[in-house]
Amino acid sequence: MKKLLTGSALALIASAGFAAAGDLTCLITKNNTNPFFVKMKEGAEAAATAAGMDFRAFAGITDGDAAPQINAIENCVAAGAKGILITPSNDSVGPALIDARAAGILVIALDTPLADPEAQDMTFATDNFEAGLLIGQWAAATLGDDAANAKIGMLDINKDNISVDVARDTGFLVGFGIDVPDLTVMGSETDARIIGHETSNASVEGGVTAMENLL
Repeated sequence: MKKLLTGSALALIASAGFAAAGDLTCLITKNNTNPFFVKMKEGAEAAATAAGMDFRAFAGITDGDAAPQINAIENCVAAGAKGILITPSNDSVGPALIDARAAGILVIALDTPLADPEAQDMTFATDNFEAGLLIGQWAAATLGDDAANAKIGMLDINKDNISVDVARDTGFLVGFGIDVPDLTVMGSETDARIIGHETSNASVEGGVTAMENLL
């Protein structure tokens, strides 16, 4: 799925006339250790090679650390890139992307939409709320009557209320049948079945530690 996402986005850049053979396109992911972003990079590299494009990949160090992404955006602008594909760490990368668009660069947000519509030309993403909703419905149906006494621990990326994180989180809770007063932030629910929220920083190690804390 991640390979298809970046490959399709690169194909769009080429077919829309923003980039041709030899032109530079950049991919900027949240980090280069998460398997999802590794596959995303592989897909982009393959698509760029097939199109004859120059391709450069950049990444943040950890989820939520926007400074490396901002530096990468500025480097891509200075290098004369025609397109930037980015999984934004948070909305603080928005101003740099607005500057990139002003320089004539096509900006496509992948997986995580930015709050400011001026920061991206378009977004390629799954419907993360719907994905969470379906998983929540499945979990509730699987538990049956036991769902009323479930103990639910929530693993979040971080505490920045990143759009993709909020959508998956709240979607799951709604699907499970839990009232969520505010769908724009995590943690607004008061249902006693929620035993807590812990952050994983989008890493396996962070997820293990977070789950140990919840248990």
